[in-house]
Formats: sequence, C-alpha cells, structure tokens
Amino acid sequence: MSSLQKIKIQGPGLKKQGIVILQTIFIGFFVFIELTFRSGVGILTGIAICLALYGSLRLGRPGTTYVSVVTPPLAFAGSVLAMIILREGLRPSRVGIDFIAALASVAKYLIIGAVYGWYVYLNQKAKSKPSKRKVAVEQD
Repeated sequence: MSSLQKIKIQGPGLKKQGIVILQTIFIGFFVFIELTFRSGVGILTGIAICLALYGSLRLGRPGTTYVSVVTPPLAFAGSVLAMIILREGLRPSRVGIDFIAALASVAKYLIIGAVYGWYVYLNQKAKSKPSKRKVAVEQD
C-alpha cells in the first residue's frame, strides 16, 4: 500500500510573488483555452482554480498561506475580464454580462477553494498561537 507523502521540493519554496505569478499564469491559461474553444469558462477553469490553490499551499514558503488563498479569485477575475475585453471590445453591457456569467459558472469552485483555503489559513494561525491553558500553567 502506498501512502500519500508530502511533496519534497528543493529549497525553501515559493515566495509570495512567485505564488501570485504561478497562479495567475496557470488560471489565465485555462481561461484562455476555455474562452477560445468553448466560448465560456467552466469545469476546466474551475479545476484549475482548485489545483492552483492546492499547489500554492503545498509549494509555498511558510507565511505565504494568506497570499495563496486570496490570489485565485483575483487572478480568475482579472484573466476573465482581460480576455472578454480583448474578445468583445469595450462594450460595457456585453462585457458585464459575459463577466457575470463567467463568475457564475465557476462560483462553486471558487467557494470550495475559498472554504478549504481559509480553513488551512485559520488552522495554521490558531496552531501558531500558544494555548491559554499552557500560558496559565506557566504563570502559576
């Protein structure tokens, strides 16, 4: 039986800037592919969002969890908006409708990623604080 082991990478891991670039390029690539071939985003982009979040949590340095959690929705929104403007031009009504439709089509993946990411972030933050019971025992 094989068990899942933590990925071992050489060096300390990605910095905050590397996480932002990695997630933006990864998500942007799948947005481009889906908008080009399907005329709308969907499951491939949603899975890419989840994979980008998980990958950055695993490959990032300690202390980069917040950036790993916050970046995927922003990278997705920026990529979709840029692609829609390039494809449709500056027609506000058409751009707005396509942008809202793209957000709605991957909303479940954004929510799943956000819930998991914030759970990991808040769990790490709670583990880094000393417990109240331990502090009370040390003072006595």
